[in-house]
Amino acid sequence: MHDELRARVLAANLAIVDAGLVTLTFGNVSGVDRTAGVMAIKPSGVPYESLDADTIVLVDLASGEVIEGDLRPSSDAPTHLVLYRSFAGVGGVVHTHSPFASAWAQAGRDLPCLGTTHADHFDGSVPVTRALTADEIGGAYEERTGDVIVEAILARGADPLDLPGALVASHGPFTWGAEVEDAVENAIALEAIAALAQRTLALRPDAVEIDAALRDRHFSRKHGATRYYGQQ
Repeated sequence: MHDELRARVLAANLAIVDAGLVTLTFGNVSGVDRTAGVMAIKPSGVPYESLDADTIVLVDLASGEVIEGDLRPSSDAPTHLVLYRSFAGVGGVVHTHSPFASAWAQAGRDLPCLGTTHADHFDGSVPVTRALTADEIGGAYEERTGDVIVEAILARGADPLDLPGALVASHGPFTWGAEVEDAVENAIALEAIAALAQRTLALRPDAVEIDAALRDRHFSRKHGATRYYGQQ
């Protein structure tokens, strides 16, 4: 049951390892079948080299209950569920502790759009969430983590697929996409632009964000009805 979804989520989890975004067992990828109401996600704490399609856990999208799999789903599963329930167009979610993006999250800083590499993937600066309160941390912590991500994206008035990522304060990055493969690509891009931004500000601390016209032109080359990058 759901063999294709499990296989794609397995491949996506291995892809973030290949991209250098994973340390130890940190991070997880999920994908969703909205028609079936099912989320597939990496099991909690299992080394990536031990993963196969059978270890990928299936979770009910509405209830959060495990419906197939012998292992516990990622402890971040409730965060993923909040994102799927809040952003209807999202088909995949990635969470990593990649070093440069996590550094921005730990600094509590939005990731500014300083150049066209950033603008090719994200429509503006990548927001950092507010800090969770003590009550939020002591309660349904992972769900509240999802809530503050949604809060940060909605506060920007952005289409979640145009701004497919956020930095959870003191924690790390989450990205998403229309498909699980898109979410992985966005996680790779986010780490790359976080590294570029840090190096840019080291060279020029007073660097400012890219001109809006240039930002919009680069984003529209790859996104939306007017896109013309690549082969149609």
